[in-house]
Amino acid sequence: MKMPERNACLLSMIAALLLALPISSTAQDRAPIDVHSLGSQVGEHVPDFNLPDQHGRPQTLDSIMGPNGAMLLFHRSADW
Repeated sequence: MKMPERNACLLSMIAALLLALPISSTAQDRAPIDVHSLGSQVGEHVPDFNLPDQHGRPQTLDSIMGPNGAMLLFHRSADW
C-alpha cells in the first residue's frame, strides 16, 4: 500500500471511531453549581475545627497555624 493510500485509510478509520463515540453532555447542558452553598470560600476565615490527621492525632486550627498563617487544601475525590 502506498503512503497516500495508507494515510487515507488511517484517516477513514479514525473518523469512523470518532463517529462511533457517544456524544456526552457539554458544560452548557449541566445545571450551574452554587459555590457559596459549598462552605467557606477562598479568602474567608474558617471556623475552628478538631479533626484527626493522617496519624489519628487531633488537629485544630490553632495547632496547624504557623507564623504566616495556614493554608488549607480540600481535595474532593470522585466517590464523595
